[in-house]
Amino acid sequence: MDRCAKAYEYHKQGYNCAQSVAGAFADLTGLAPEQLMAATGGFGGGVGGSHAEVCGAVSGGVLVLSLLHPHTDGADRAGKAAVYALTKEFRRRFEEVFGLTRCGELLKARPGVTDKNPAAQRLGVTAHCDNMVVTAVEIVEQMLAEEQG
Repeated sequence: MDRCAKAYEYHKQGYNCAQSVAGAFADLTGLAPEQLMAATGGFGGGVGGSHAEVCGAVSGGVLVLSLLHPHTDGADRAGKAAVYALTKEFRRRFEEVFGLTRCGELLKARPGVTDKNPAAQRLGVTAHCDNMVVTAVEIVEQMLAEEQG
């Protein structure tokens, strides 16, 4: 399955960035795409369309990593630290590609497609948010592949 293409398609259908990223991982999370769309509905546009907070594509990636590495026991400090480390690394990698992680700042800077996000190049992505979505999926997939060894 080409999750980058799936996320790109979701976004073209009108789903927000967080929904598009999360929905592309439905097969791994065990949740139906509709459940993931519902869970991430308010995270698009920098949280509720404000453009003031973290990019929705980043929020979607964090949700996916959290679902795949659940911290469900408040007393499990190691589990909490592990999921924090993963999401911190995801955010670092996203920022390494684009220089920023906040929606409004990304919209102002308009970073384009480069050799740092080959999936966007491969799919011929040109729109700003599509680039964020495809790259977030690409980073999550890279991190999951690294875990597999």
